[in-house]
Amino acid sequence: MEVNVGPYSVSLNGILSLLPPLQAEILTLMLDLIVTLCTESIGFVHGISLRSALASESRLRFNTNLRLLTAARGWHNPNGALLNGISVVLLIISYSSASVVIFLNQNVNYSETIASIAIAGIPLFILGVALLLQVMIALSAMRAIKILTWSSSPFDLTAALVHHTQLTPATFRCMRRVSDLDTYGGPAKPPETQPSAWHAHPSIRKVVIFLWVIVAACAGWAAFVVSVTWDQHLTLKTWSFFNNSYSIYMTYSLPSGSLKGWIQLFVNIAAVQGLLTLGLHCSELIVNVIRDERQWRCATRRQGLKVATNPLKPIFTHPLCLILFIAKPFLHWMFGLSFKITTSAYNESLHYFSVMMFTAQIWNLCIALFILACFFTVVALLRPHGPQPAAYGHLQTLANLVDEWSPVMWWGHKEDGIPYCHAGRVLACSR
Repeated sequence: MEVNVGPYSVSLNGILSLLPPLQAEILTLMLDLIVTLCTESIGFVHGISLRSALASESRLRFNTNLRLLTAARGWHNPNGALLNGISVVLLIISYSSASVVIFLNQNVNYSETIASIAIAGIPLFILGVALLLQVMIALSAMRAIKILTWSSSPFDLTAALVHHTQLTPATFRCMRRVSDLDTYGGPAKPPETQPSAWHAHPSIRKVVIFLWVIVAACAGWAAFVVSVTWDQHLTLKTWSFFNNSYSIYMTYSLPSGSLKGWIQLFVNIAAVQGLLTLGLHCSELIVNVIRDERQWRCATRRQGLKVATNPLKPIFTHPLCLILFIAKPFLHWMFGLSFKITTSAYNESLHYFSVMMFTAQIWNLCIALFILACFFTVVALLRPHGPQPAAYGHLQTLANLVDEWSPVMWWGHKEDGIPYCHAGRVLACSR
């Protein structure tokens, strides 16, 4: 039974047919982009509340942390390990749901079969519930702690911590970089180059290694599919970005479109797509740490470092942030091209699922992940030049380096009549 609403036809069994049909791949890409917008917005609120929660426990070291893999104390805490783990599952479910919302529906009308694009109701409902639960967790985390600042800038956060006496600048460390935390804080000669994020932030190394593990896992997945379809060979004709009638693939079937079938389908997808989702989430650490350092190094430019900025401006204006923001929906979309779900939907009723793994598209995804891993590896290994000590968003280091807080700040040698070179008011190094 159908109810016609404008250009749509809504069926009572949970499938919405769109007339005229659009390209399923474009719809899926748009849906992935919407999911990314929603999860990034939720992540911003959750990340800000996590910073304040860690600061209240005197455990906040860096401005940027692995949001879902760093927890505050207490299982009942909205920023605790339990709800963080649930948030990880919900994030994976969000992207997994988006991958199976779009289907090709075949309407059988007398002797004629008309194909159209269909939106399955159950995964769309699960997607909505997953996003709603993430919003509830983020809002509860926001209400559970006093937010120090909504700014994503490490300088606004450091200033707030210093103002609330939760962070005290250390003397004789105004020329010490973040990698010198365990070094005696006496006079220091400024080096010509600074350490890379790989050496300065302990979690960066883990993230880069994890990205390469994902690349290896994707290559192993592709090799497995190749071994199953050993009697077919990849050629220029069968290798394409989109799958076509010449594509090589392996397939297996799942039960009908009942709740049990949907659960099995989600488990199959999440087992593969979950690794990709976690990898892209962890990549945020590299992007945000580099963003914090780039912002700090603006203090040596003519315009100076502007402390009070729009909380969202650094996120949408930094090139690395934009690259990752585009990469997230695009890579999930590429995953959908390689891990395709087909169904025998007749007259807007699902009968069974057929999971198809396309060899060429899996290799395409592997190549894209390889490029992403190479890019972030290079970014993490780059060493800033100049005598300005690298901080990478380390709050104690920034508190030591900044002697006067103002809306616009500059870093450099201050000549105030004493026979010493120093940055700020604290003795740095003798001539």
